[in-house]
Amino acid sequence: MAKPKAPRRTLDSYTVKHINKTFRAGDCVLMRPSDPSKPSYVARIERIEADSRGANVKVHVRWYYRPEESIGGRRQFHGSKEVFLSDHFDVQSADTIEAKCTVHSFKSYTKLDAVGNDDFFCRFEYNSSTGAFNPDRVAVYCKCEMPYNPDDLMVQYEGCSDWFHPACIDMTVEEAKRLDHFFCESCSAEGQKKLQNSHSTSRHSDTKVETKRRRRS
Repeated sequence: MAKPKAPRRTLDSYTVKHINKTFRAGDCVLMRPSDPSKPSYVARIERIEADSRGANVKVHVRWYYRPEESIGGRRQFHGSKEVFLSDHFDVQSADTIEAKCTVHSFKSYTKLDAVGNDDFFCRFEYNSSTGAFNPDRVAVYCKCEMPYNPDDLMVQYEGCSDWFHPACIDMTVEEAKRLDHFFCESCSAEGQKKLQNSHSTSRHSDTKVETKRRRRS
């Protein structure tokens, strides 16, 4: 007759001794990969449980996938700190937790003044079986019609408020950073003339151009 499994109990929190950090359900964490050459896994703790003696602590987690771990792979618009909340649940030893991290919403991440090593962002849920994303459509920008990658510099036309990658409008990043005044053809009858003048001069004028890009700490 098979021996019945010992009952396990749910813990409100658990302190990982080798890093002296306390974790709770809902925390996002970095977990040690089986292959030491790979980056740490990113997960969200769903539940913490132990045996009747409070030992053999396990964490029930929901994995975040990095773009390169998805079926479609990494694409141009994926940020370096982007992860997808997957439908892949797992149980791991609590001692494989390496550190606590923060997975921001996309909107919150783009407002950070500086991005730390433990900062990530998520704008998609991911079905690990089908490779489908939710939402399956997001806003696109620029002539290239790509979703926003917060790692890339973009400039904004002042009249229509459209965002563009410098390379897509025949401009270098250095030139874009020096711009103070930027109109497109549809914003003003003189838009093209102003743009051409901006290219041929040192790009001085009297109106500030908005740029967006995340800064790493």
